[in-house]
Amino acid sequence: MSYEALKDKVPPHNLEAEQATLGALLFDWGSISNIISLLQPDRFYSYQNKIIYEAMISLFGQNIRGDTLSLINELTKTGKLEQAGGAAYIAALTDTVPTSSNIEYYANIVIDCATRRDLIQVSSDLKAFSFDATKESRHILEEAEKTIFDLTNRSQTTKIYSMQEIINNTIKEVDKRFNEKNSFTGIPTGFAVLDTMTSGFQKSELIILGARPSIGKTAMALSMMQFIAVEKKIPCAFFSLEMSYNMIGQRLLSQESRVPGNKIKSGLLGIPDFQKLQDAAARCWNAPLYVVDTPNMQLLDLKAMARRLVVEQKVEIIFIDYIGLIETENRNAPVYEKISEISKSLKALARELNIPIVALCQVARDAEGAEPTLAQLRGSGSIEQDADVVMFLHRERIKTAEQESNPVQDAKLIVAKQRNGPTGDVDILYLASYTKFENKARGEE
Repeated sequence: MSYEALKDKVPPHNLEAEQATLGALLFDWGSISNIISLLQPDRFYSYQNKIIYEAMISLFGQNIRGDTLSLINELTKTGKLEQAGGAAYIAALTDTVPTSSNIEYYANIVIDCATRRDLIQVSSDLKAFSFDATKESRHILEEAEKTIFDLTNRSQTTKIYSMQEIINNTIKEVDKRFNEKNSFTGIPTGFAVLDTMTSGFQKSELIILGARPSIGKTAMALSMMQFIAVEKKIPCAFFSLEMSYNMIGQRLLSQESRVPGNKIKSGLLGIPDFQKLQDAAARCWNAPLYVVDTPNMQLLDLKAMARRLVVEQKVEIIFIDYIGLIETENRNAPVYEKISEISKSLKALARELNIPIVALCQVARDAEGAEPTLAQLRGSGSIEQDADVVMFLHRERIKTAEQESNPVQDAKLIVAKQRNGPTGDVDILYLASYTKFENKARGEE
């Protein structure tokens, strides 16, 4: 068999890099804390090298300095010295590397080869799954995208932090917030009191925004997105299961330009309106906002698209309008079971992607005219359980011509649950002409 043919049969690996990594650690034991956070034992191709590295980690955990003698002694105690190649192999490791200064370079070669082996294994598994008629193609695609995403983020391994590092980083963060004044640990929404209460929407959190029908859930989400994407330039995605992307575009332009939405819809615009719209369009043109316009979207498709947006567009927050329109695989299941599956999946997705997910939700109709409560979340009590933050939007429904002619209406954002912070009410204003919510101070100007 030729070398090229044989090369295709042997998984990617680099034994010299593995030996150099181990030898460099024996030269410079102080660098092991950095290498542990970068390199896991299962990344080694050679079983004996893997055993040696695990013994090094064990020595580190026992606060014993690693050298040839202590390593041989540790392997002898565990009965793995022969599996590790014997004392002669371990003693020769330091001969394979002239200096420890390139240790991270060697470790990254080991990781690169391991990643290639993972990709080969994934490809093999997907090929087998594809021939399995008992598996639905949609589930195979979901598994494929999740696996690739996990591989992409595998380098984010656990790091050990000393108390000195923790205090130093904390003081730096506090100092940064003190100097910037408006800095938050999460993504700011543009609503000052809400941002103070939550310190911005945090990574890995599931945030629920509930309200009765036609109270303004979508308008509130778009108001937040307009601030996040247009003003702050933070990549943001909006899954619209109810409204077309054209209507979303019209609403965003109305909010940004302060041209009434009914004028944009009817086309009855004056020259000043056109100028405002052109200026607003210029500001929105390069905003990192991505709209997914798919009615009755399947949960599997939503998760797959979310992963793609995070990887390809670096999206940092996702809005979903709304939970009740997401379809699950089991269409015949009771509504509460579907909603429970969806809320658990969205929480798991937020943790997997390490971004906040804001999901809109309707509340029961018996909340009409009164402030909504957690008990009125529509569909399932699991939403309350899975969510990190639950907010309700409340305002009086416009019923008369006099109310409709009033350009500004009092509204309230009720933070009913916050796992890691206070609850309470946020007074805001609803600008009906632009279907937009704003801070109360700004709206009254």
